[in-house]
Amino acid sequence: MTEVRRAGTASASLWERDEEIATITRAVDTLCADRSSPGTLLEARGEAGVGKTALLAETRRIAEARGCTVWSARGGETLRSVPFNVVRQLLQPALVSMLPEEAREYLGDWYDIAGPALGIADPGERQADPQGVCDGLVAAVRRLARREWPLVLMIDDAHWADQETLRWLAALAERLDETSVLVVVARRPGDVSGDNARRLEAAGAMGRPLGPLNALTPDATAGLTRATLGEHAEAAFCREVWAVTGGNPYETVELLAKVQDSELQPVEAEAAELRDLNRSARGGGLVARLEQLGVDSTRFAWAAAILGGGITVDMVARLATLDRADAARCAELLRGARILSVPDAAGQPGVDELEFVHPLIATAVYNSIPDALRTAMHGIAAQLVTDSGLGAAAASRHLLKVHPDDDQEVVAQLREAAREHLAVGAPDAARRCLERALQEPPLPASHARVLFELGCATLLTAPATTIGHLRTALAMPGLDGEQRVDAVFRLSQALLHNDQLEEAVRTVEAEAARNPDPSARLRLQAAQYMWEGIHAGETSSPHRSARLAELAAGCTGRDNAERALLILRGFDAMTHGESAEEVVELCDRALVNGRLAPGLGWTDTEWGLELPMMLASSYAYTDRLDRAEALFTEALRAYESAGWSGGHLALAHAYVGLGHRRRGRLREAEQSLRASLRIAERVGRGLPLYWSATCNLVDTLLARGHVEEARTVADQYGFAPPYPSTIVLPDPRPVRARLLFATGRTEEGVNELEAAEKAAAARGRHNPVVVPWATELARALAGEDPGRAARLATDARRQAERFGTDTAIGEALRCAAALETGQRAVRLAAQAVTYLEASPCQYEHAAARVEYGIAARSAAELNRGLALADSCGADGLVARAREALATGHTG
Repeated sequence: MTEVRRAGTASASLWERDEEIATITRAVDTLCADRSSPGTLLEARGEAGVGKTALLAETRRIAEARGCTVWSARGGETLRSVPFNVVRQLLQPALVSMLPEEAREYLGDWYDIAGPALGIADPGERQADPQGVCDGLVAAVRRLARREWPLVLMIDDAHWADQETLRWLAALAERLDETSVLVVVARRPGDVSGDNARRLEAAGAMGRPLGPLNALTPDATAGLTRATLGEHAEAAFCREVWAVTGGNPYETVELLAKVQDSELQPVEAEAAELRDLNRSARGGGLVARLEQLGVDSTRFAWAAAILGGGITVDMVARLATLDRADAARCAELLRGARILSVPDAAGQPGVDELEFVHPLIATAVYNSIPDALRTAMHGIAAQLVTDSGLGAAAASRHLLKVHPDDDQEVVAQLREAAREHLAVGAPDAARRCLERALQEPPLPASHARVLFELGCATLLTAPATTIGHLRTALAMPGLDGEQRVDAVFRLSQALLHNDQLEEAVRTVEAEAARNPDPSARLRLQAAQYMWEGIHAGETSSPHRSARLAELAAGCTGRDNAERALLILRGFDAMTHGESAEEVVELCDRALVNGRLAPGLGWTDTEWGLELPMMLASSYAYTDRLDRAEALFTEALRAYESAGWSGGHLALAHAYVGLGHRRRGRLREAEQSLRASLRIAERVGRGLPLYWSATCNLVDTLLARGHVEEARTVADQYGFAPPYPSTIVLPDPRPVRARLLFATGRTEEGVNELEAAEKAAAARGRHNPVVVPWATELARALAGEDPGRAARLATDARRQAERFGTDTAIGEALRCAAALETGQRAVRLAAQAVTYLEASPCQYEHAAARVEYGIAARSAAELNRGLALADSCGADGLVARAREALATGHTG
C-alpha cells in the first residue's frame, strides 16, 4: 500500500498506486537523464473519481522536485466546442511571457501558422489549413521542449478536450521520438465518440498505460479512513465507508470530510449515518448543500459553471449581478465548502482565478441551473465576453446555447465567429456557428449568403453536406453576380471531392448557359472544361476538344478566365498528343512575365490548384522540365509557408517527385513521393492525390529496379483497379502492367495494357509518354505475336513524331529497337540514344545507352550507360550493364 506522502486529502487517491507512481518516477528520471532522449506519453484511464487527478498532482510533485518545467491543462464538459482550448491552456502562458519579437523569432516560420490558434498572433485573412495548424502546434512543442527542458505536459479530463486539441495530441504522440518531453494524459474510458475517440485512442496507443485505475480495496479504504479520522476508527465503520462509496477515492475523501464536518464518531453505532452523508456530498445532496450557503453563493456557483473556464471573481460577479465584495465573500464560502478552489499557481494565471474542485461538482452545479435560466445566463455571458474584447469566437460558445429568437445581431456575431474560427484552422467550429445562425434564422436577404459561407466552411471536411447547402443557397434569392458564380464553382468543387465529377460538369455547364455576363460565362465554361479535362472516364463529351480549341483561339490572356482556357487547351492538347510546340506556346501565353498570374497561384482559392497543376504537368511532358520543376517547387514552398499541410502539400510533394522522376533523379523522386504518401495517409485513402503519389512511387521504384519494394507499396496502398474518376499522371494502367510483368504475371499485365488501350481511345488520349501502353504492349507481345507488336511499335512512333518531343521519339525508337535484331536493332538503338541524349529525361537516356551498348557489343557505350544509370539511382539498370560487361556482351 502506498504510504501517504502528505497530510490531508490531497494524497488520498494515491493509496494503492505504488506501481503507477513508480512508472511516473521512471519516466521523469528518463526525461531528466538525457536532453536528446525520446519523449514518452503516459495515460491514466479510469472512471470519475478514481484518482486520475491525484496522480497528475503527484506527477507534478515528482517532476518539480527534479527541476522539471511542468505545464498543465484540463478539458471541460461545457468547453468541448471551444477550439484549441486545452492546447492553449498548455502552451499559451509560456509564449505570452515572451516578448512578441522573441516569440516570433522562437517559433520562426510556424509563428504565423500556429500563433493565431494559440491566441498569441492575429490571424490572416485566408482560411487556415487545419493540418498545417496542427503541424505548427507540434513544431511549437518541439521547440519549447528544447527551450524548457526537461518539460512535462499534463492534460486532465482529456475525454472532454476539444477536437482540435485531440488532433494535435494524436499528431504529437506520433512524433514523440523526435521530442524530448513527457506527456501525461488522464481520461475516462467513455464520454467521447467519433473522430475524437479515434484520436484519443491513437494517442494512447503510442504511449504506456498507468493502470487501469481501480477502486480502493476495503483494506485501503480502512487505512485512508483511519489516516483521516484517527486510528480509533472501528473496522465496521471503515467497512461501511467502503460499502457506501464503492471504494471510489473521490467519494471516499468527500464522505470523510463530511464526517469531520458533522463531528460524527467513527464507530459502528454511527455507521448507519454514512449513507445520508454520502448523498449530501453528491448529486441532489450537493445542490442542497449549495443552497444552504445562500442565494448569492448559489448564483455565484451557477455563473462559474456557465463560464466553465477562466473563472475570475470579477467575471462571475458581473454574470451573477453581484457587487465585488459580495462576490468575494461567496467565493470564500464556496471554497470552504469544497465546491470551488484556487488552481495550482505554478505557471498558471493570477490567484483570483477559481476552478471547481472536481468535474463531478462542476457537472452537478451546471445541471442544477433551471433550463430557462441557464439559457439566459449563456446569453448574458456572450455579451460579457464580447464587451470584454475577447472576440466573437470566444462568445460563440455561449451563443450556441441560446434559443433562436430571430435576432440578427446574433446572426452577425455567429458569422463573424465562423470567420475567426476558419482563420485559425477550426472549420468544424465555424460549421457549428453557421448552422446555429441558420436556426435564428437570418433575414431572407442574407439567408443564401449564410448558406454559401457554410458550404465554403465544410468544402473539404464534408463535401456531401456542402453540396446540399450550396444547392439550397443557389435556389434562393440573395446570391448575385460574382458571388453566385463563386457558389456554383464551389458546388462543382464539392461534387468533384464527393466523386460526382459528371454532375460537377453538368452544374457549371448549366449555369454558363443561363448566365448573361460574358466574363462570368467564360469563367464557368473554363470550369466545365477543367473538370472534363481531369475526368478519366471511358467517354468524352462530343467535340469537346474542338470547342475548347475554338474558345482558346481567341484568347490573348488578358484576364484569368482567358488564361484558364489557355491552360486547359494546352493540357488537353498535351494529353491528346498534339504538337508539343503548340502546347508550350499555349501555356506560355497563360503566364504573366513568365509567372502565374495573381488569382491563379497555388494558394489562390478562386480557381483552385487544378489549373497550375495542369500547366506544370503540360510542361513536364513536353520536355520543358525546367519550367515544370520551377512550378512544382513553387507549389511546395507556397503550401509550406502558408501552413497547408493536408492534401495540397501531399500533391505538391507528389508532383515534385514527378519532376524528379521525369528528370531521372530517382532517389530524390522516391524521397518526395514517400513524403507525399505520409501526408496523404493523414488526409485519407482513396482520394485522387493518393493515387498520384502511389502511381508515381511504384513507377519510380520499378525504374530503380526495386521490384519487391514496388510490389509492397502497391499492396499496401491498394494500387489496383478500380481506378479513380480523375486523371492520374502517368496513367496507372501501364505502370501497373510493368509491375505485373516484373513479378511474372504476364497475362494480367497484357490485360491491363489492353484496358489502357481502350480507355485511351475512348478519351482520345494518344500521348505516348503519358499513356505508354503501345510500347509496353509491343514489348510484351514480341515473342507471342510479333506482327501485332510491330504494328504497335510503328503506331507508337507515328504518335511520338506527331507529338514531337525528343523523349517521345527516343522512347518509340527504343521500343522499335527491342523488336529487331542484328544491325537494324543497332541502328534503331543508336537513333534512340541520339534523341534521348537531347532529352532532359536522364533515366531513359541511360536505359537507351545500356541497350545500345548490348546491341552493338560496345563496352564504351555500356560504361557510359552504367555511369548515367548510377547517377540516376537506377540500381537495376546498373546491374544489367555490369552483367553485360561481365558476360562478354561487348566487342
